[in-house]
Amino acid sequence: MAGIIALVLPFFGLIALGFGAARITKQPLEALGWMNTFIIYIALPALFFKLLSQTPIEELTQWRYILATTFSTYIAFSVIFALGIWRSKGNVAESAIMGFAGAYGNIGYMAPGLALLAFGEAAVVPVALIFCFDNTLHFVMAPLLMALSGNGDQNVSKLQLAGQVAKRILLHPFILATIVGVLAAIFEVQPPKAIGTLIDYLANAAAPCALFAMGVSLALRPLKRVPQEAVFIAPMKLIIQPAIAYLLVTAIGDFPPIWVYCAMLLAALPSATNVFVIAQQYNVWVERASAMVLITTVLSVFTVTALLYLAKNDLIPL
Repeated sequence: MAGIIALVLPFFGLIALGFGAARITKQPLEALGWMNTFIIYIALPALFFKLLSQTPIEELTQWRYILATTFSTYIAFSVIFALGIWRSKGNVAESAIMGFAGAYGNIGYMAPGLALLAFGEAAVVPVALIFCFDNTLHFVMAPLLMALSGNGDQNVSKLQLAGQVAKRILLHPFILATIVGVLAAIFEVQPPKAIGTLIDYLANAAAPCALFAMGVSLALRPLKRVPQEAVFIAPMKLIIQPAIAYLLVTAIGDFPPIWVYCAMLLAALPSATNVFVIAQQYNVWVERASAMVLITTVLSVFTVTALLYLAKNDLIPL
């Protein structure tokens, strides 16, 4: 157990340092802008490119794995969305945000650093596959459901909406970096030494900066009240979704243990800060979305630690 604590303490410690620094310095949330730009547009894409470009191409075409992990996310979303519809008496917009809180994990900021720290570079391919297709799912679902609810831009046609969704998917920095990395792996292209060194520097900065920024974001969106919906959203996000991912991945194919563990780990991550961003964008369920991000992040210290303990001690049957 001491080894697992030594593994997760630096990881969650960086989030705590960001949280504490934000509370002490009292900088406004806008001060985080350039840090987020560096993380989203430069550091994390460099990390994805570096690792994927060195990966054998046969590992990048595991469609059964993609199907299992993406469908597990969709199941979690659908269950919470249905509960939200029942609880809110048919409010599609609120139910959609609840669904995202219960299914959309913090796979951008937390997954690369934690998975690589726990399982090594063998984790990069499953992490990249899950990231690309889970994000694609959410990029499609969010504007679609908000349009159906009437909370979307009423002046946007169906064709324009489809174009906006496609643009968000194809131009997302992480997905672009993944595509370029896969192409580099296919054609066995490696950057010149100087460029490679620069990419190494950026990739090494990705996880620490992302975790620190996440802690700052949590501190600057304080918890005002605990949503009643947390009773079913938090267990789904932190416990039930990784169990669903485990069942589907082990049922649909014979994957390496690390791939199974990565599917469970990414499913077990807390609600993404993007859930709050989506809520704020459509002005729906904003305060409770912020609270769910904070609550699930705090609880994930225990649930993620427990999952890693089971994985590292081969206590998960494969």
